[in-house]
Amino acid sequence: MLSDTFELMDEWGPEKVVCVSDRRTGMKGVLVIDNSARGMGKGGTRMSPTLTVREVARLARTMTWKWAAVDLFHGGAKAGILGDPAAPDKERILRAFARALRNEVPSEYVFGLDMGLSEDDAAVFADELGDLGAAVGLPRALGGLPYDELGVTGYGVAEAVDAAAQVVGLSLADARVTVQGFGAVGSAAVERLVALGAVVVGIATSQGAVLDPEGLDTSALLALRNEYGDSCVHHCGTAVQPAEAVLTAAADILVPAAVQDVIDKDLAAATSARLIVEGANLPTTAAAREVLAARGIPVVPDFIANAGGIVAAAHSMDARYSPFTVDPADVFPMISSKIRANVVTVLAEARSRQVPPHEAAQLLAQDRVRAAMRKRGQIPPEEM
Repeated sequence: MLSDTFELMDEWGPEKVVCVSDRRTGMKGVLVIDNSARGMGKGGTRMSPTLTVREVARLARTMTWKWAAVDLFHGGAKAGILGDPAAPDKERILRAFARALRNEVPSEYVFGLDMGLSEDDAAVFADELGDLGAAVGLPRALGGLPYDELGVTGYGVAEAVDAAAQVVGLSLADARVTVQGFGAVGSAAVERLVALGAVVVGIATSQGAVLDPEGLDTSALLALRNEYGDSCVHHCGTAVQPAEAVLTAAADILVPAAVQDVIDKDLAAATSARLIVEGANLPTTAAAREVLAARGIPVVPDFIANAGGIVAAAHSMDARYSPFTVDPADVFPMISSKIRANVVTVLAEARSRQVPPHEAAQLLAQDRVRAAMRKRGQIPPEEM
């Protein structure tokens, strides 16, 4: 099971891989701490029936770059549970997973929220370990900052879209935008994009896509999502198309905000978008980014664009043992200023170095991680 992770090992990590299981509940899961040179491991916890160790390791590495790129002092880590998040015995599995990692949580890793988990699940982790500091993203009733309810990640993605559009000379006002994914990230991004003046012409869920070149009624769609979830596309009075249709629909800006590796080289060649902003983790393949670069289409990297969640997580990490709750009014301005500044910096670096934005962002993050590793004596003398 670990062989795929070992193949990913390099100078940065991973530092620790813990595979756990519980025969009574059937729980199987993994924690990957990638690099803690800049602070303890922090990253979301996901639950998926197709989860692999390699997937979690890749996401942990993304967290290393994300924390460094946003210049907040935590290290890259990620955890995952192999299972159906809609399973009736979900709570038993979550509790077994928490118990299995009691040696690592919260001293080396703190549970967070990712695909398949909610604020209530964070509460389960904290309760099982008897420590409110074992998880962030807790419900308001426990003094937490509910990321999904507030839509912090999607808000940040929209801010990244606006900042990038300005850099490339594209006005967001009346720009046509398509968003793949209408969950916690995609829906919040849509809401903020519309507030910033964009026209959302397409959205997709796991149940299909709805498109309208004149602009969708996003207020109605958001209300339907609250009632029907991903099935909202079947209740909006618009013909439902295959979900992948949103990726090639006519638009100025494309925001993939669902799952990884959805834009391959063929889709990269077919898209009409002038700008792509990654709301999901790892939504474009390396081959796709080569095609997009050759076409002159900028791609704002995931660990720059969707860092709103970790800015909120940093606030929550700081306040875990405080009786005072984090004020959302303090979080949103920080998300906006951090992400907008990083987008401008990364796109300027890409232009200056004549490299794609992903490479520019990674070089920036690597420089910061390498400096921390050097100060800790983790780099051999011959590399200093």
